[in-house]
Amino acid sequence: MSVQPRKDLGQHFLVDENIVRVIGGLAELAPGDVVLEIGPGLGILTRFLAERVAHVHAIELDTRLAGELAGIERTTIHWGDALAIDATAFEPPPRKLVANLPYNVATPIVAESLRVAQLERWCVMVQREVADRFFAGSSTKAYGAVSVLVRLAAERTGFHAVSREVFRPRPNVDSALIAFRRIAPGAAPEVRRVVEAAFAHRRKTLANSLALAGVAPRERTAGALAAIGRRADVRAEALEPPEFVALTEALR
Repeated sequence: MSVQPRKDLGQHFLVDENIVRVIGGLAELAPGDVVLEIGPGLGILTRFLAERVAHVHAIELDTRLAGELAGIERTTIHWGDALAIDATAFEPPPRKLVANLPYNVATPIVAESLRVAQLERWCVMVQREVADRFFAGSSTKAYGAVSVLVRLAAERTGFHAVSREVFRPRPNVDSALIAFRRIAPGAAPEVRRVVEAAFAHRRKTLANSLALAGVAPRERTAGALAAIGRRADVRAEALEPPEFVALTEALR
């Protein structure tokens, strides 16, 4: 491997072409697809995608990989931070996000990608515990803000546990592929603000957490909770995703 992975970028390069075929199946690739890839690394997945779809937009932060990613047909490489680049401006517009996501930014990338209205399907490789969070049920340890945001926008369509041996360097954690498709526009900005504030202090009641985050005074939140049939001392993990939408409306 000519480029050594950087730990500070959460890089674990794909080196197994068998898992790439699994990704292709879960992503339900079609010849007319325009795909967004984040963190292409050595380009194994990028080349696989480019041979099967109309166009690939790959976002890569590490310019050391320029040689590995050069000359891939039907592919545009966008150099920079995926959390700072506006993918809505890409032409042709991507409809699917298919990627082996860098471990250290996988959760915020998925959360932010839900705001890209043109994205319709996802197939992402992430740490197993992160994959478990995306569609976690309420009142479970894995349930959190990203669970609410993902479940408000999407439904799971596939899951595949991944061996540590498909990466270099070999990670110390298990990974998984998770696929999902959009079923709704997703959380409005005001709902997103309530959700993120609600889980900011998990050990506190939801009312106290919103107060600490400056979203609403405790008394006002208690009244809004009563309006949706919840006690004032409820914690965020007890609420189902649609209840956060109802709570936001009640807080108005």
